[in-house]
This record gives sequence, structure tokens and C-alpha cells, in this order.
Amino acid sequence: MTDVAGGPGNIGIPQSVNIVKEGWLFKRGEHIRNWRSRYFVLLDDGSLIGFKSKPENTLSDPLNNFTVKGCQIMTSDRPKPYTFLIRGLQWTTVIERTFHVESDKERNRLEFLHFVSDKLAESEDVDMASTGCPARCGDGYDVTTIDELSAKFSVQGTSSSKTSGKKKVTLENFEFLKVLGKGTFGKVILCREKATGHLYAIKILKKEVIIQKDEVAHTLTENRVLRTTNHPFLISLKYSFQTADRLCFVMEYVNGGELFFHLSRERVFSEDRTRFYGAEIISALGYLHEEGIIYRDLKLENLLLDKDGHIKIADFGLCKEDITYGRTTKTFCGTPEYLAPEVLDDNDYGRAVDWWGIGVVMYEMMCGRLPFYNRDHDVLFQLILMEEVKFPRTISNEAKDMLGGLLVKDPNKRLGGGPDDAKEIMAHPFFSCINWLDLQQKKIPPPFKPQVTSDTDTRYFDSEFTGESVELTPPENPGPLNSIQEELEQPYFQQFSYQDLGSTLGSSAAISASSSSLTHSATMQ
Repeated sequence: MTDVAGGPGNIGIPQSVNIVKEGWLFKRGEHIRNWRSRYFVLLDDGSLIGFKSKPENTLSDPLNNFTVKGCQIMTSDRPKPYTFLIRGLQWTTVIERTFHVESDKERNRLEFLHFVSDKLAESEDVDMASTGCPARCGDGYDVTTIDELSAKFSVQGTSSSKTSGKKKVTLENFEFLKVLGKGTFGKVILCREKATGHLYAIKILKKEVIIQKDEVAHTLTENRVLRTTNHPFLISLKYSFQTADRLCFVMEYVNGGELFFHLSRERVFSEDRTRFYGAEIISALGYLHEEGIIYRDLKLENLLLDKDGHIKIADFGLCKEDITYGRTTKTFCGTPEYLAPEVLDDNDYGRAVDWWGIGVVMYEMMCGRLPFYNRDHDVLFQLILMEEVKFPRTISNEAKDMLGGLLVKDPNKRLGGGPDDAKEIMAHPFFSCINWLDLQQKKIPPPFKPQVTSDTDTRYFDSEFTGESVELTPPENPGPLNSIQEELEQPYFQQFSYQDLGSTLGSSAAISASSSSLTHSATMQ
């Protein structure tokens, strides 16, 4: 890296920030562990930002965004000679990034990294909980306390009890019946609204854990998407409210089980059954795309069946908003086996990632296995990037053509990757027998109806959870199970509480959730 005069900040960075060094480094990928040449710029605020090519007039939109603030900087000769590592904390997780240069002389010039890091440490007490991590490309929030998290949520609300005239919703409004799921962040509990007897699924998350696990952005996104979407094949939100230490989402309750469970039991689905599920999923994803939302986490565990056998997509934490045709994002996230090639290849990506995902899940349904799989994620990622998909002889030519189109490596050539989006897939001959209007209006009978005997039948939920106590761990300052007094105790909470605007407390609209929406499992950032 070369010395640069410490003039005022470049275009794209604050005027108060100066460039200390810039030049070429080799960076090792965190997920596909190959070496990539990147042009890095070190700023005197500790930022170390990287680009695929040398930036001409602006430092905006970097591909990599790290910090040396509060980090350890170490040298090594493994896995390559002249390697150095930057290690720091992201919340409670140690994050390590690996670089190398061409000679020991170049590496010895890295004292400027130590210099900037030391100067920052001298100027302030370094908060290690917020350093040493790559920026989340617009998906992140700098939140370190429960109060700050609550303030973030309160900005997003659509109604408050004070202004809407609606009766405030609290935990006291519900009778807890069974635990449906349990994860790192809290529980999903089947409950009955006392005023009406209607069943809901309430997801109760611990604020402290959300903050510690750096899941603030995902939780905020899920809150927004749940509130603003309305589609027959998407889980819907009825109420949201909070206590001093928990966030509560009262959602549509569906008890037909995950597609993962049903496919595991039956091994493969027929083409007709796959076509039906695929069509309902495509209808829902097309709706999200029309709303400027990409889903990014399509997998069998997030695809639920209601009591009649219709699809319900759950878990919106990895959604990305404001992505229309031609707009892209770059955050590395998702579940390994379902990641699209453009995500793995360190490229910007757009709506077509969801069509790769539908290709993977429909392949699983018809073929009984994943199109690409290896326990070693490095090998798995190489297969996704390089291997051509293979089909069993048992599926039809139309199915092969449709799946092959969805699993094209190049997102611009992928089925659904053009401006027509979902309509392009709907027009494929594989779906020629589908009346899409009838489908959306649920006029097409599902090919399978779950064998539930009542609304409280939880046979498709894990008995490990349904047998647990429904009691909640008391907060540090125990009190009744009510929402905090928004107007008096917490002024920032006035906008958080939400009620479905089409109803009042005690309405008859169905509401629900599933254990799979508890955690953003296998999420990678």
C-alpha cells in the first residue's frame, strides 16, 4: 500500500476524515476461501474499505468495509507467506479477516495499521462490542442498549394506543396454551385471545439477546415486512407490542407443519403436488418483488402448510427492501445449501436470488435431494458455482426445463431474471395448467390436506417443545405481564404498538406463526 497525503476526505467520505494509506492487498474470502485482489483505503477514523478496482472520484459503495479500531493486528506465514490478520469483536463473536502481500518488506510497512489503531485507542475508550466487523451494506444498525433498540422499533410503528383509539394489547389479553417452538431469541407460543377465544401464535423475543447476537436489523426488517404485506400465502401479523425486556409479535397460527417435515416423511412429491406448492410460492414471491422486497431465505423449513394445505411463507428477517428491477444489494446472507451463485461470487445481486431459491426447493420436492450438497461448505460453494445441475430420469422434460431455467448460474439469464420477474416463470409450460387468479383466490384444491383434528392439534410441531411449560422467564424487575406504559415510562415507545388496521382488539381474523420463524438459522453475514 502507498502513502497518501493526509488531505481532507474524498468524495463519499466525511470532510473530517482523511486518507492515511491506499493500495492493493490480497484478501481471503470468509466463505469461499480463495484469495482476491482488492484495492484498500485506510482512513484515519479506522475504516479499511476495499474495492474491486481503484476508485477514481469517490469512495462510496465499497465492496469491503472493516475497521482497525480496537482490533489485534497479527502477522503469520500461514496459509500463505506474508500474511497478516485483523481480529476484533463483533458483539460477542470474534471476527477475523485475513490478508497477504507479496513480500516481507510490504508486510513490514503495515505499521500504519497499528498506528491508526493505537491513536484511536488513545483518543477514546474503545467499545469492542461495536468494532472489528465488516459493515452490513446498509442492513445494519448501531444499537448497544435495550433502550436504543426500543427507540428503533418505536420509529417504525404505525399506530399508538393514544392516537388510534384502539385498546392497548398486552400479554394479559392472551391465555398461553402450548410452546410451538423455541430458539436463541425466545419462544413461539400457541395462545388464545381471552376476549374472543381465537387462536394466535405469539412470538416473544428477548431484547437483550437480539442486541447481543447482532440481530437488530433482521428483527426490524421482519417487523416492517410483516406489517406492510398482505398476501394469502404469506404469514400475517395481527398485533405487535413490547414489554420492558421483550418484543412480542402476535401472528397468524397455522398448524399444517413445515414442508421440510412432510418431504422428509414422503421422500419425494409428485410433479402435480410440486407444481401446486411451487405456484403458490411463486405467487407470494412475485407479490413481494412488486412491493420492492426480496426474500433471500427460501428453504423448506420456512414453507408452512395451513390446515387446508395451502402454503404460508414465514420468517422475513432476511428480507431486503427497496429492491426493484435493476437495483441490487451485496450482503452475504442466507442458508448455505440455498445460496445463489451471484451471492457466493461476491457480486451485487437482485431479485433473481429468489428464483434460484425456488429452483432449489422445487428440485428437492421432485428429486428428493438438494441439487448441490456437501458437508464441507467450501466444497458446497464450489459445486454451486461450477457444477452443472443433474436430473433423475424420473421427472418430465418440462420439469427439467423449468428447473434448469431457475438454476442457471447467470442471474441475468435465469428464468424470472428479466423485467417480467414472476410472470416469466408463470408462463413456462410446466405451469400451463395453473389458473393463477384461481390459485391466488384459493379456488384450486390443495393436493394434500394435513390430518389435523382441531385448531389446537399440534401433531406437526416438535413434541420436545409442545410438552414444555409455557411460563416466561421473569424479567429483572418482575411485574404483571403487561405492556410498558408507553406514554409515561418510555416516550420513545409511543409509535411501536401495532394493530391490524382492518380490525380492533378481539377481531376474528386468523393470525399465526411457526417454530421456524423463531431464529434466522444458518444465517451468515
